[in-house]
Amino acid sequence: MTKSIILLSGGLDSLVSLGLTREKYNVELALTFDYGQKALKSEIEASIKICEYYNVKHKVIKLDFLREITHTSLCSDAEIPQGENLQLDEESAKSVWVPNRNGLFLNIAASFADSEDYDFIIIGANKEEAATFPDNTKEFIERTEKEFEYSTQHKPKILAPLINYTKNDIVNLAVENSIPLKFTKSCYQGGKKNCGKCESCIRLKNALLYNNCKDIIKELFE
Repeated sequence: MTKSIILLSGGLDSLVSLGLTREKYNVELALTFDYGQKALKSEIEASIKICEYYNVKHKVIKLDFLREITHTSLCSDAEIPQGENLQLDEESAKSVWVPNRNGLFLNIAASFADSEDYDFIIIGANKEEAATFPDNTKEFIERTEKEFEYSTQHKPKILAPLINYTKNDIVNLAVENSIPLKFTKSCYQGGKKNCGKCESCIRLKNALLYNNCKDIIKELFE
């Protein structure tokens, strides 16, 4: 029987990816990564709730060294760019870039897959973020999967169910498939609620507005 593992941050993309693939690909394990990010606590809390909802085993992987070598505002004392007029471009992406994050996460997941015979590794890479984050692109997914043909014995495939979708599309998929958006925690800041001002929050809020999800907006944002 097919079984899968998912990279789960508790954000919109990983939540919807899990909701769409849970049954068909038999997702058994979710990995959340601790690299010293400001939003760690809220990411873990959201991921636990999501895993309880979908009955998926959850594991947190500590990556202390990653915080030590990164200068990203997600981990350092630097302020995370925010504001209603924040430009979602390569410059804003650079400020929240974590070196080789998705590459590292996928390779760690591949170690689990190789050891425990998971057939698929699921990641929430999507079309919108691929425009500014190269580790969200189809090319990145394809080349990393090719690497696993040499670096593992089980040769897991990488599944990115949202790779052709924008945030607007992703929220629409969530609504159509009754995926519980109330569990989403996409904020870079890590407060009790999504701040609504950082890049991740702006993308989420705009997509919710586009899909007329007013009740969810009231529940998720400060």
